[in-house]
Formats: sequence, structure tokens, C-alpha cells
Amino acid sequence: MSLTGTPFLVTTVALAAVAVLLPLALWSRVRGPALVRGAARLLMVLFAQATAITLVFLVVNNANNLYDNWGDLLGTGDHVQAAADLGPDGTGGISLRSLPKVRQTFHEANGPGMHAAGGVEVTELRGRVSGVDAEVYVWLPPQYHEAAYRHRTFPVVELLPGYPGSPKAWFGSLHAPAQLLPLMRSGQITPFILVAPRTTLIADADTGCANIPGRVNADSWLSVDVPKMVTDNFRAESGPGGWAVAGYSAGAHCATKLAVAHPDRYRAAVSMSGYNDPMGEPVSLAAQDPRLRAANNPYLILGHDRIPPAVALYFSGESGDGYEAGLALRKEAKPPTRVDVVYLPRSAGGHNMALWRPQITTVFRWLTQQFDVSGRKAGGATTGFTGRTLPPEPSTAGSTHAALASETASRAAAVRRP
Repeated sequence: MSLTGTPFLVTTVALAAVAVLLPLALWSRVRGPALVRGAARLLMVLFAQATAITLVFLVVNNANNLYDNWGDLLGTGDHVQAAADLGPDGTGGISLRSLPKVRQTFHEANGPGMHAAGGVEVTELRGRVSGVDAEVYVWLPPQYHEAAYRHRTFPVVELLPGYPGSPKAWFGSLHAPAQLLPLMRSGQITPFILVAPRTTLIADADTGCANIPGRVNADSWLSVDVPKMVTDNFRAESGPGGWAVAGYSAGAHCATKLAVAHPDRYRAAVSMSGYNDPMGEPVSLAAQDPRLRAANNPYLILGHDRIPPAVALYFSGESGDGYEAGLALRKEAKPPTRVDVVYLPRSAGGHNMALWRPQITTVFRWLTQQFDVSGRKAGGATTGFTGRTLPPEPSTAGSTHAALASETASRAAAVRRP
């Protein structure tokens, strides 16, 4: 049975109920020597504990989309077919325009939230450049299928989960389409195509969205193969002017790193409770080697760039969990790099979905500001998206000046240094 499927959840609920009723019915009826009676009663207790723990795990996992399948949970899943050395730009010297178009077959995705707001589609993509073979989820805005927009291309936001985490979390746990659909219909935010690729590519390890020859080319998977597939199969804008990347937790680190490292591929990035130093996730492969650790730290990348990248970065977080990382980048950034930092008070929540879910609409209002207010015809001519209005600047949730003043990470975020 599927780890996240309804049959397994229902079976676990039934077993948990049996585990509670079993001792009540049989505890005093067990016969035999004292050792046998004790062993039987111990087994009933252990059975009850095991089913209770399993049920709690399933509820938490389904609510947060931590593990997608048994391979992710047991650490047996591996989605890397090859990991050649692709060089600094992650293409291996390949001209992407010379590659044939990637034609994919999509089908309806299953799981919580996957059928809401028009539904989510999924495909299995074999990355020709990265050597990664994994699933990619796509949600299309309401305008995509309207006759008035049949000749328009749409901007794209690539959505990255934390670690451990499933790309389904943006649809099932954060309810992104359901929150954004009415705002897109009313013209309050841009009708973005949402793309959520798998980021857990190696068993028991976070790739840090890095290219590591011989292990994984996660950067090229996310910034080369996935965008090419999307532009080859949908009326999606190509080039940095039409692409953004957003993430939470480890996915937030990846989003910032990808945008800063590849301003030729992304225009903007959103980091919710993210960090700069890859060591913010101790099992990150990018954190295990000093050279990789430095090469994948957006704070250091900004500091070393002779020409500041033309990207806009949005950071939100509580003190000690994302806020200081944003302040550090804002201090390091030079125009045309833009960094907006939003302070979230401790009362807003912890490092979980309850903190990130309410931010979705604010984040996409900010993203709307970063993109040209005009749509683009598939042939290249520019035309406007009708009825669109721009949202106000992001707020800091009513935080006081004193609360915003500190630039020192808390003890809890000691490993999440700039």
C-alpha cells in the first residue's frame, strides 16, 4: 500500500482501534503459566504502542508531506542515473538550444490538495543534462485555458520543499493553488504557472541543491532540466524575466542560492525560514566539503561577485530562523540586487507549515511586483494581462523598531550563519 494513500491510513486506524480493544477484552482471560501470561500481555501493550506511533506518524506525515513514498521513508530511493562533471554553469558545455524538445506525458496527480483549484498534473522527467530521473508537478493558472489568453505565455514560479519534504507539500499542506486561484481570477496577482520538482534525490541526504560530480547534479536538475521541460510543454516564459523560485526551510536556502548563482535563469527568489550557510541542514551534501560549502552559500556568492546579480530576494522569518540570514544578505547586496526582509514575531508560529501557509498570498503579491505587468504573446509581442493591480509593499507584521534592530543570530540558529 502507498505510504500516503487512504487505504494504509484506514488500515492503521482500524489496527489502532483493535490494539485498544484487545487488552480490554483479553487481559484477564489470558491462561497459562505466569511467564506466558506476562509475555502475551506485553505483546498486547507493544502492539498498542506500535499502532499508536504509526498512526501519529501518518497523520503528521500527511499534514506536512515529509515523505512521499516508502523509498523516501526507508532511505532506499535514488533518482540519480548519472552525475557527470558539468562545469561551473551546470550545463557541461551543452548548448540547450541544440537539444531536441522534451515532450512529456502528464497525468492527474493524486493526494491531498492535488485535485483542488483545477488540479495538479505530474510527469516523470528524465533529465538529459543533470542525469536525474524524478517527478515534476505542474499547476496551471485559471487564465491558461481561457480563449483570451491562448496566445500568451505565462511566468513561472518553481516551488521547493524543505528536507525531508515532498514537492506535493506546496499543494497539499500549504494549499497554494486554493489560496492563489481567487486572487489570480480577480487580477490581484499575476497568473503564474506553479512547478514543483522533486528535490529529495539521494537516499538519506539533502543535496543542498548543489552539483557534486559523481554524486548528484541537483542544481542542473532544478535550474536547467526542469525549466527546459516546462517551456517545451507549456506556454511558459523563458529566460530570467519570466522565472522565480520559492522555498521554505532547506528549500528556501536552495531558492536563494539558485537565484544568486544563476541570475541568467531567475529574476526573483523567496526564502521562508531559510539560511545561507549550507550547514543549516547538517545532512546537506553541500555542507560536507569546505569548497562546496562556500560555493553554495549565497552570502559568499554575493560577496565574491564582481557584478551584482540583477535579482530580487524576499526573506521572511522569525528571530533565529531566517530573519538574520535575510539581514546579512541585505547588508551584503549592492544594486541592482534587491533584498526585502520581513520579520515574523514569535507568536506567528514555529518552523512548520502553520508559519508558512499564511505567507503564501503575501509572497505572491511580492512576486507580482517583481515581474513586468505586461503579458507576453507566444510570438514575442507584448500585451497586458487585463485587470491586474499591484499589491502594496510587504509589511513586517507590525513589528517594533527594536524587534527589527538585532542582526545577531540566536543560539537556536547558530549553525545557520550568513
